[in-house]
Amino acid sequence: QVQLVESGGGLVQAGDSLRLSCAASGRTFSNSPVGWFRQILGKEREFVAGISWSGGNTYYTDSVKGRFTASRDNAKNEVYLQMNALRPEDTAVYYCAAANIIGAMNLNIMANPENYAYWGQGTQVTVSS
Repeated sequence: QVQLVESGGGLVQAGDSLRLSCAASGRTFSNSPVGWFRQILGKEREFVAGISWSGGNTYYTDSVKGRFTASRDNAKNEVYLQMNALRPEDTAVYYCAAANIIGAMNLNIMANPENYAYWGQGTQVTVSS
């Protein structure tokens, strides 16, 4: 069992930056790819970014490419999402999730919520214009 806790959300202005953290406890998730998703009330959860277990590969949805960066520190059992140049449309609850993917990964696999076994409770990010 893995417990995930997100932190780092908040209220910022357009153009500002935030760094989200995802801390894992319980069983280590250093062997798990991790994804970041976001959800607006009333809408489906949307894939934002993902990172392979080693950190060597990252995946992003088009709307955040060049602005968001996923990274991880397996020694600390933590994953991060650096978000720069934030826009009002980035406003959402952000979730991290640990995947149970075995084998080759690609963007489509990382973006599928069904491939994730553990989810955090989410952290609110609000970007004002």
